[in-house]
Amino acid sequence: MSFSISQAFTPSHPLAPYGWDDAWAATFAPYAEQGLLPGRVVRVDRGQCDVVTPDGVVRADTAFVVPRDPMRIVCTGDWVAVDPDGDPQFVRTLLPRRTAFVRSTSSQRSEGQVLATNIDHIVICVSLAVELDLGRLERFLALAMSSTAGAALLGDGPRPVDHEARPLVLLTKADLVPDVTTLSHLVEDVERIAPGVQVLPVSSATGEGVDVFGAIVGGGTSVLLGISGAGKSTLANTLLGEDVMHVQQAREVDGKGRHTTTTRNLLVLPGGGVLIDTPGLRGVGLWDAEAGVGQVFSEIEDLARQCRFHDCAHTSEPGCAVTAAIEDGSLPERRLDSYRKLLRENHRIAAKTDARLRSETLREWKRRGAEGRAAMELKRGRTR
Repeated sequence: MSFSISQAFTPSHPLAPYGWDDAWAATFAPYAEQGLLPGRVVRVDRGQCDVVTPDGVVRADTAFVVPRDPMRIVCTGDWVAVDPDGDPQFVRTLLPRRTAFVRSTSSQRSEGQVLATNIDHIVICVSLAVELDLGRLERFLALAMSSTAGAALLGDGPRPVDHEARPLVLLTKADLVPDVTTLSHLVEDVERIAPGVQVLPVSSATGEGVDVFGAIVGGGTSVLLGISGAGKSTLANTLLGEDVMHVQQAREVDGKGRHTTTTRNLLVLPGGGVLIDTPGLRGVGLWDAEAGVGQVFSEIEDLARQCRFHDCAHTSEPGCAVTAAIEDGSLPERRLDSYRKLLRENHRIAAKTDARLRSETLREWKRRGAEGRAAMELKRGRTR
């Protein structure tokens, strides 16, 4: 079966379970005219990827879309165009992304790493087997709330319509907190630092909250994020109804797990929706997350607008509404410290990125200049 414009989208389309819709069909139309097949990337490794197409899953090479910018590397969740008859087959183009979850890499090159694309729900898994790390959660939330901006990054063709990925916090292994009052307090602690974000306790062992979570992710694409041992793969297996993802026990001493998931895998849920399971994240560096930081710490930014001076540093300035809130106990000092830390980190990454881009641009100008001079010398040599 080959793709054609006439069968662009119907509920029975082979790609409908993977999120194919009228908007994707319209975006893909120019490539359909070229005889290419649409597909969604379900796994990437070693420069190749598994792509589900109307004709089934194919193994495709990404050599045609390997760019200088790592943000354009084919990622799990991407919609792509592949050649139907190639041997080997290649991904020919990357469709514009609606959303993208991006973190900074641990390298010194100030690059971003795209973890998942075209997602509707960013599910942050936090294990209740260990003490809550509110600072780490604030970091995850800042990146999650910046995911729409990440979509501008890329893909070929026109920008898609604005799309928003909604964050959700799952407090996993809720069965380890049998006291209802204690669990309620933990939920409230998280809700205070996650304004407007749903916080849901779940347990794969007892089934608590799983039905609610399944209903939330039953429409669209969701990505599971968190550190190793947070129970992501176990939760994925629970939703799938079978042991698709390999899991191992977390260490009792600190609740951490081994990286049993080594690649990002896109899975179709039997109840509807698509789930991307990811390896545990050791580090979550900010990337273009200033808007997300502002949303996570919205109460601080609201207070800052009430300060006497518009450039108030919230230290010892007179008429500072932020320090006044700390003094009267309505704003925890930990929140302000975390806010400052994340802003500093994001500004530092932004400055390094700008410097890298300037350096790359200068190198490109020099290369073109050298090529121009060489061509001119060659022309002069021929005319002598």
